[in-house]
Amino acid sequence: MLKFIARRLGISLLILLGGSLLMFVLTINSGDPIADLRESRDPNKENLIAMRTEAMGLDLPWYERYWNWLRGVLGYIPGLNRLEFIGEGTLGRNRSGAYVSALLANAASSTLRLVLIATLLAIVIGIGLGIVTAVRQYSGFDYGVTFLAFVFFSLPVFWAAVLLKQYAAIAFNNWLAEPTMSWATILGIAVTVGFILQLAMGGSWKRRLYSFVASAAVVAAALFYFDTVNWFRMPSVGLPVFILSAIGAGALVVAMSSGFGNKRVVRAVATTVIAGSVIYGVLRGQLLTNPSWPFIIGCLLLSVAVAVVAGLGLGGFSRKVATQMSIVTALIMSLIAFADLMMTNWASYLTIQPRPIATIGSVTPNLNGDFWQTVIDQATHMILPTIVLTIISIAGYIRYTRASMLEVLNQDYIRTARSKGLSERKVITKHAFRNALIPLTTIVAFDFAGLIGGAVITETVFGWKGMGDLFRVGLEQVDPAPVMAFFLVTGTAAVVMNMLADIAYAFLDPRITR
Repeated sequence: MLKFIARRLGISLLILLGGSLLMFVLTINSGDPIADLRESRDPNKENLIAMRTEAMGLDLPWYERYWNWLRGVLGYIPGLNRLEFIGEGTLGRNRSGAYVSALLANAASSTLRLVLIATLLAIVIGIGLGIVTAVRQYSGFDYGVTFLAFVFFSLPVFWAAVLLKQYAAIAFNNWLAEPTMSWATILGIAVTVGFILQLAMGGSWKRRLYSFVASAAVVAAALFYFDTVNWFRMPSVGLPVFILSAIGAGALVVAMSSGFGNKRVVRAVATTVIAGSVIYGVLRGQLLTNPSWPFIIGCLLLSVAVAVVAGLGLGGFSRKVATQMSIVTALIMSLIAFADLMMTNWASYLTIQPRPIATIGSVTPNLNGDFWQTVIDQATHMILPTIVLTIISIAGYIRYTRASMLEVLNQDYIRTARSKGLSERKVITKHAFRNALIPLTTIVAFDFAGLIGGAVITETVFGWKGMGDLFRVGLEQVDPAPVMAFFLVTGTAAVVMNMLADIAYAFLDPRITR
């Protein structure tokens, strides 16, 4: 295994080196970096041309310019910067004289945050829908999700972004000024949700009817309540709803893993739910009045520690599964708690930002808000670009998961498991799902690289000052320094993700290392 990892690491480094050379050569030959000065009528034009030529090294041969950039990159590696021929680490300056390393730090944080969230959402939603469509093969739900997957896969990124800006931001902000819902709207949404859920649940016509009526009634009642109490402007979850949501999350986790027959896992997850609810009830006031990221991260680590103790202490022979499911429950509860804290501060955020869903930029300039108002502002700016990247990526996960699940479900060991009398839930979750995930390990790496490429267009449409803007401006100015900084981050991320996928695949299937 170590030889396999070393070989993959060496190949990855060679790919990065070759890719950087190709990117550098293509960039410096894509145009004239002093074209704007040649057309200028400035009396000092010749001096300006000479200064830019010297600053960008335009009088040097291309290989010397590339070596100077590579030497600066190698200088960041610990130990190498002590060698005389390497020098100190630097990514150079852009055409305006600003240090590219400072520009890269801000741009990379914005883009990677956006891409990572979109990737996680696409994985969770795409794999979940892929499993359901495979189980409900040739049903109406399968056909509907498959149709939407092909639509999402073929959507131009810029077109989807413009539609979202118009309807999910501008139209929604107009409605949010006076949010009212007519009975026709409430019933239309409830019927649509009920129809989709009954397709996903499947079964006999009676089961479908019960699912439709129950889900439609719950959605209609919830929307009527939200409209009555003006919930869309003053939303709140509160501790009672948090506890109910935590119980539901714990029950779902148990049902999807070991089932309620394994009492040890049930007790461990129940203990996690109870302890997490008590901790959140005690700390909720402090989280609202004196919030900080170290405090929030500390609460998250505390919830995970409680889950580990509950799983190891009450799991018995099933302590591994109990610990894993307790941790998953604790993480879901933490997300619910974070959402509750943000929604509690939503009304105060609307006082400083009446049109909350942003269409441009990653933050509101000169926003004078407290901690939670700043967090909400950053989150609302991420909604639309995250949705764009997610719907473009989710189609691949749906199709690959569906195909992989269908292939696994037709294997002999699945028929053997069913013939032993195992429930369909155990057959799907314990046998089919785990083996169907093996081919998907490589898809994640390719999708991550594809999302970074798609982020260039997305950031341009939404006015984000991220990696896409850094790349676009550098390419327009024929300035290799910011373009190579873009390649350094995105190329390294793509190659590392592919390498990790290969290593993960090797652990899942040891035959690959031979």
